[in-house]
Amino acid sequence: MNFQPRGISDRAIQGPASYQSEIEAAEALLKTKDTWNGVTAEAVARMRLQNRFKTGLDVARYTAALMRADMAAYDADSTKYTQSLGCWHGFIAQQKLISVKKHFGNTDRRYLYLSGWMIAALRSEFGPLPDQSMHEKTSVPALIEELYTFLRQADSRELNDIFRALDAARKEGDKAREKALIEKIDNFQTHVVPVIADIDAGFGNAEATYLLAKKMIEAGACALQIENQVSDEKQCGHQDGKVTVPHEVFIAKIRACRHAFLELGVEDGIIVTRTDSLGAGLTQQIAVSHKPGDIGDQYNSFLDCEEVTSANARNGDVIINQNGKMMRPKRLPSNLYQFRPGTGADRCVLDCITSLQNGADLLWIETEKPHIEQIASMVDRIRKVIPNAKLAYNNSPSFNWTLNFRWQVYDAMKEAGQDVSKYNRAELMKAEYDDTPLAKEADERIRTFQADSAKRAGIFHHLITLPTYHTAALSTDNLAREYFGEQGMLGYVKNVQRAEIRQGIACVKHQNMAGSDIGDDHKEYFAGEAALKAGGAHNTMNQFG
Repeated sequence: MNFQPRGISDRAIQGPASYQSEIEAAEALLKTKDTWNGVTAEAVARMRLQNRFKTGLDVARYTAALMRADMAAYDADSTKYTQSLGCWHGFIAQQKLISVKKHFGNTDRRYLYLSGWMIAALRSEFGPLPDQSMHEKTSVPALIEELYTFLRQADSRELNDIFRALDAARKEGDKAREKALIEKIDNFQTHVVPVIADIDAGFGNAEATYLLAKKMIEAGACALQIENQVSDEKQCGHQDGKVTVPHEVFIAKIRACRHAFLELGVEDGIIVTRTDSLGAGLTQQIAVSHKPGDIGDQYNSFLDCEEVTSANARNGDVIINQNGKMMRPKRLPSNLYQFRPGTGADRCVLDCITSLQNGADLLWIETEKPHIEQIASMVDRIRKVIPNAKLAYNNSPSFNWTLNFRWQVYDAMKEAGQDVSKYNRAELMKAEYDDTPLAKEADERIRTFQADSAKRAGIFHHLITLPTYHTAALSTDNLAREYFGEQGMLGYVKNVQRAEIRQGIACVKHQNMAGSDIGDDHKEYFAGEAALKAGGAHNTMNQFG
């Protein structure tokens, strides 16, 4: 069983090297158990191969090694960037990886992303919530466990289909087909891939961060993404009102995540540190500083301050010493302190360098628009200190991608002296522009954005946080419009079921996808000819071939 398609060796996960050796291992065991009547070595071997990852920690160790190998490959060749889509349910993750294997033959460099935004909006018992860390933190490891339960079931289902084909080949005496199927089993690639999991701002202090990190890792997470916002004031990265914490507070949470990985034996675990400083104008605390130029002093240097004298000092003022001057940071009625306008990029660079120097593996810079040179301008500065710094980047649905790139093309054309008189920059989103040269150039830039930014801006991992939230809404809208309208049942048959058949979507046989055939084969292992199976001649799934 080749669960290490890129040469990653972990004998505890990989197990015996072939289908035949699994059978032989089971035979050796069964020979010592006289009373285990009716248990066959091949059935045991098959069930073992269908359940290669016994625990979430097996998953975390395997996927961490996989991700480390991908990071090294990217360092050598920036075309080897990785991608993921955010998934809010195990079924969505399962179908994504089944689709990836179907279309591309393997899952190489394709991950999962677990979005705190989607957990808040879709998985909380409180109902839909904004992305403000108000959802139950236990729902995060619960979703990680669910994702991997479905991915492991995808392994089991695909292997079960191969086992059935193998039995048929043997029954027909087709030796060549039998050999080919055994080779397919021996070279099977798992659907289990790395997940980058959003731990928000840690849901509390460093100890709370550590406790939640442990649960997430035990569920299978090999990569934790943590942000430098205040836990109880946390906002979505694309909303206003974000409040950051001093570096020492954030570093303690980075260490908490690292200790959790090491305690659980996931030594390759990855920590992704996200800075929201580009759009965050507030801090909850003034940093502790022991001497000029230390990290606390650097953080405080960005505060919006005014010089204080005995004449203008007010009751209750907080005053700090900056370069020998008594300075009063601007404090808001919320008791938060304000940074000077225009310091966001400088703070991002300092955040990133400090994180990498204190145990982070990857960076995440939350931006307000998808602009390669904006990202690269910060990464260039970071790489002067940390040459191999690399990012995970949020290709966010919160950006209007069409409009942003049409603006970029319009501005580039205007700067180059080209005629833009037939375009109205304020109305470039209108459909009437869709077939224009400007729109086509914008679409081409969108198409190549990930490859271009991987090369220019150090982006190792491209993710879309909420794609399946939007695809669920879009597909449901389309079905509702047709089914409840004049198309009636044809709205479903033509646009869903027939499309599934034409595109080879495995879910058209939904009983099989849910595990009915696996269950039938297990029944035969357990009860032999007495097994009562669901997949007989009268099962309507037979209508789908």
